Amino acid sequence: MIFADLQTKSIEQLQVLLAEKNEQLRNLRFKVTENQYKNVRDIRKTRKLIAQINTLLCAKKAADSEVSE
Repeated sequence: MIFADLQTKSIEQLQVLLAEKNEQLRNLRFKVTENQYKNVRDIRKTRKLIAQINTLLCAKKAADSEVSE
């Protein structure tokens, strides 16, 4: 997913996506430790996407709090 695509999403959509990606990361870690999954690079990609989502969530929440003040 591209960062520009994430920027168009609402806070609620980002929170749902964050929960999905956290679950995906958890499943990837289990599969790698059980030698069921060989592409460990996907863990790095998922962690990067989670960080981008968290960054956007913080920025959007800060922008919303400034508007409401």
